[in-house]
Amino acid sequence: MEPLPLLIAVVLGLATTVSAGPAAVECWFVEDSGSLAKRPAALLLRQGPRGPPPRPDLDPKLYFKVDDPAGMLLAAFRRYPAGAPAPHCEMSRFIPFPASANWARGLIPQQNCPRALDGDWLLVSVSSTVFSLSVLLRPQPEPQREPDFTMATVVLTVLTHSPNPRIQLGKDAVLDLSFAYMPPTLEDALSPAAGPPPFGLEWRRQHRGKGHLLLAATPGLAGETPPAQEKAVAFAAWDDNEPWGPWTGNGTFWLPAVKPFQEGIYLATVHLPYLQGQVSLQLTVHKPPKVSLTPAPLVWAAPGETPPELLCLVSHFYPAAGLRVEWERRGGPEGGSGKAEGETWLSTVRHHSDGSVSQAGHLRLPPVTAKQHGARYACRVHHPSLPASGRSAEVTLEVAGLSGPSIEDSIGLFLSAFLLLGLIKALGWMAAYLTIHKDSKAKVTAASLDSKKSQ
Repeated sequence: MEPLPLLIAVVLGLATTVSAGPAAVECWFVEDSGSLAKRPAALLLRQGPRGPPPRPDLDPKLYFKVDDPAGMLLAAFRRYPAGAPAPHCEMSRFIPFPASANWARGLIPQQNCPRALDGDWLLVSVSSTVFSLSVLLRPQPEPQREPDFTMATVVLTVLTHSPNPRIQLGKDAVLDLSFAYMPPTLEDALSPAAGPPPFGLEWRRQHRGKGHLLLAATPGLAGETPPAQEKAVAFAAWDDNEPWGPWTGNGTFWLPAVKPFQEGIYLATVHLPYLQGQVSLQLTVHKPPKVSLTPAPLVWAAPGETPPELLCLVSHFYPAAGLRVEWERRGGPEGGSGKAEGETWLSTVRHHSDGSVSQAGHLRLPPVTAKQHGARYACRVHHPSLPASGRSAEVTLEVAGLSGPSIEDSIGLFLSAFLLLGLIKALGWMAAYLTIHKDSKAKVTAASLDSKKSQ
């Protein structure tokens, strides 16, 4: 390739990379002034060469041009798929406050909130099928506000790329969590205690309106934390130790051998001195069923008779809800396929020790005719843990007299086999009798000879 076309290709490739993802995110600003009020707002993540696009529909105080020193927020949206649904974004005012949990009190060495945290703060929560994140924004003071928008700096970002983890029953759950922090003022970044600040990590499961603490950690701080529940482990640490930031960290959560009771909403919270960020994840458990059909491999019946009842066993699946069993008839002399005739029903649910369940589908066919010979009957199972096509098993119906021996032939064969077996046994008895008689005669002759010699 010539140098110029190559350069153009590289530039276009870079432009594609940079321009990936939405340039702006539409949000709702939620404010509680006696009653909840919502106003439109927007986060401008990327602008063109002519500057921020005008938004006359927005209050300039709610049109934020985002500065993200750590880059985590912008990187997440750069990888946002073009065809994915638009994320849901809400923002509200935030007031810095210390963590209320006893185990996190070591994060606040001073009694009063430092003056460096004075001013306006905004909490932005973004949820989507791609990621879930929480951001603390600090808008610029009033004198520096631009006429058409407001500059805002990202201070804390908490992010997960698995907002809806779907874990197979009995497998380990790994819930990723990352966070980034930039000191809100230059004075903080250049303070003598340079380096990332201490932080607290908390994982809870929401159940019936209450949060159950599963794990708490305060890396680098002396102090006792509650023991981890359900053998949970978190990889809690800063990724780097740069003197002035920004810093990124990891709080990935590991839960071994997931069981059904561990389904629910998981809340991951990162605590910094007077600052907090939280994301939620909806964990669900599933297990695809095994499907088998009995009797197998053939169902045998004579014309006019009712075939044996077909039993479709759907075993060891989860969740119990959502199971559907369909019966189909395929092939036969007439060809084609369609819904199987007959009476169908589902058995009661059987529970297993690992939390999975089993259930059986039944099909009672009407009396068969010669037209049903060679037809295949299949049960197709649909369940949330399976692909849309489901999973199936089938068996072939054989009508006596049309393939293989008829009923009369079967009876004749049975009688012939019975007579043959009787003949074989009679011949065996006769051979045994002759052998015994011959041996007895030989013994009598030998005894007579011995008697004559002794005389």
